[in-house]
Order: sequence, then C-alpha cells, then structure tokens
Amino acid sequence: MSEDRIARRLRVHGKVQGVFYRGWAVETAEKLGLDGWVRNRMDGTVELLAAGRDASVEALIAACHEGPPMARVDLVEVEDAMGLVASGFMQKPTV
Repeated sequence: MSEDRIARRLRVHGKVQGVFYRGWAVETAEKLGLDGWVRNRMDGTVELLAAGRDASVEALIAACHEGPPMARVDLVEVEDAMGLVASGFMQKPTV
C-alpha cells in the first residue's frame, strides 16, 4: 500500500443493525472513494474494513460515530488493518 493510503478495521456498537447502517456505510464509503466492506456480526455490532487515502478513511471513521438517522452509536473501535481488499466497497454476509 502506498504511503498516502491506510486501512482501518472498525467495530461499531449500539443500535446499528436493522437501521440501514450497512447500506449507509456503503454509500458513504463510495462517496469517499474507499475500498473495503461492511457486515453485521452475530453479536449485534457492525464491522467495516476501509482502505484508501488517509483523509478519506478518517472522514468515514468520523461519520461512523453518527451513522444513519435511525442508528444509535455507542462506541466505535478502530484498529490498523491490512489494506488487501478488492476495488470498491461492498456489503458482506453476517458472521
């Protein structure tokens, strides 16, 4: 990955399933030109992997603290990740 590209894995806690969080995340990430994916987890959280320009990834992280209108975000965990993802941003099945 080039120096101006980063990758972060996020785990979003709160009322984030059944409120269009994944669809909103895909739309937001695509607008920011990011690669990666989003999926629900069986524990009720939403997980994202976002790779792209530093400023765009940071913008997505900031947006994830709010989420779509029906969501209630209690916590966003962020960690460094490998940026090995296909081009584009997609919704993956629940794990």
